[in-house]
Amino acid sequence: MSKVNQKTILHDFFESKDIAILVYFRIVFGILTLWWSLRFFIDDPAFGSIARNWIDPTFHFSYYGFDWIKPLPGDGMYVHFAVLAILSVCITLGFKYRITTALFFVGFTYVFLLDQSHWSNSYYIILLISFLMILVPAHRSFSIDVWKNPKIQSNVTPAWSVWILRFQIGAVYFFGGLAKLNSDWLNGEPLRTLLATRTHFPLIGEFFREEWLVLLFSYGALFIDLLAVPFLLWHRTRIFAFGIIVTFHVLNSQLFVIGVFPWFMIFATALFFAPNWPRIFTKQHSTPPNKKYLNIGTSLTKNQKVLIAILLIFIIMQISLPLRHYLYSGNASWTEEGRIFAWQMIIRHKVVDNTFYATDPNTGKTWQVDPLDDLSIHQQWRMSFLPGMILQYSHYLADRINQQEGLDNVEIRVESMVSLNGRSPQPMINSTVNLAEEPQTLLPKKWILPLTEQ
Repeated sequence: MSKVNQKTILHDFFESKDIAILVYFRIVFGILTLWWSLRFFIDDPAFGSIARNWIDPTFHFSYYGFDWIKPLPGDGMYVHFAVLAILSVCITLGFKYRITTALFFVGFTYVFLLDQSHWSNSYYIILLISFLMILVPAHRSFSIDVWKNPKIQSNVTPAWSVWILRFQIGAVYFFGGLAKLNSDWLNGEPLRTLLATRTHFPLIGEFFREEWLVLLFSYGALFIDLLAVPFLLWHRTRIFAFGIIVTFHVLNSQLFVIGVFPWFMIFATALFFAPNWPRIFTKQHSTPPNKKYLNIGTSLTKNQKVLIAILLIFIIMQISLPLRHYLYSGNASWTEEGRIFAWQMIIRHKVVDNTFYATDPNTGKTWQVDPLDDLSIHQQWRMSFLPGMILQYSHYLADRINQQEGLDNVEIRVESMVSLNGRSPQPMINSTVNLAEEPQTLLPKKWILPLTEQ
């Protein structure tokens, strides 16, 4: 690459943009995370509560390599969520922004890693955006920090700070669409099965069993995800695309239990509009830039080089993680290998019947074990269709029985009959395998039986 091209790219990377777009997003992000934090102080039937999710269960499903992270004792989890709420308010107001965004990211990541059974795309997008918010200078206008220190005030922001947020939101749409390019989705599943249970939905619910509507929803969602970014980037189609996307997310929020995710995506998608659009609410016009972040011919500072390295690593990770399921053989919706962190949203529906058996090899005695003796209803439901979590619980179960019964080699086997996206039920796990002896790794799990009905 020539030096002229390099300078042009760097100039575009650090070009000054109106900071109004970042101020808008800082406020929205703070309000939505405040909502998320406070919601768990109420025992919501769909999302649980602090006690039901993180205090009452005796066992928590950890992420690979993070089994050392445990819930805080006593009232610690209540205090933790209260602190997250306070930090959200600070972010909204732009108070001690650099410190509060970093603390929120660490505190939220801790909650995220506590129990894999609470995984959702809502959690994941908040985690990623909270990291990016540490980097972007969203506090340099309309904030308490500026009020206390006017020297940091700026009406512009470097272009990268807007584009990195757009990249992350765009990745959600693109990989969400890519995941839908499979035979099940193109044939109308799992929406056919899911919509058939929601015929009570106002106005259009009576048509949810109609094949034309099932396919309209399936292909409509596919094209919205795949075409969202190019249509949002082109100014002539931006308003039209945004209207379709808002309708899409509102409909999803009413049809499915997916938390704050659709509302977050609606407000985040507005980042694709011109950076100065939030000024329509303040009746202010854009002012000439009062700062340039890089001039042609200017050398990068050490901090700018570090920033570029961090952003490149982030971008590479967010492209690689959603594609890693291609490294595993078999249908990812069946094996679940590589599906997490991949923006695969509502592309599979499983009906599961699992039975756990413990065997004392010394006597040959075998007995059935009820997972609800250790798990909450939510944990048991989430585990039921995820082989990796079944393996993790089997290890815990073996350890518990060994300790209680004075054994050292109890065996755990699972009979699992699963129906994927309307297929006939078939075994998902090799019931002859002692899961207590199977290693917990990121490698393919040979004890997962192949999907026979393609």
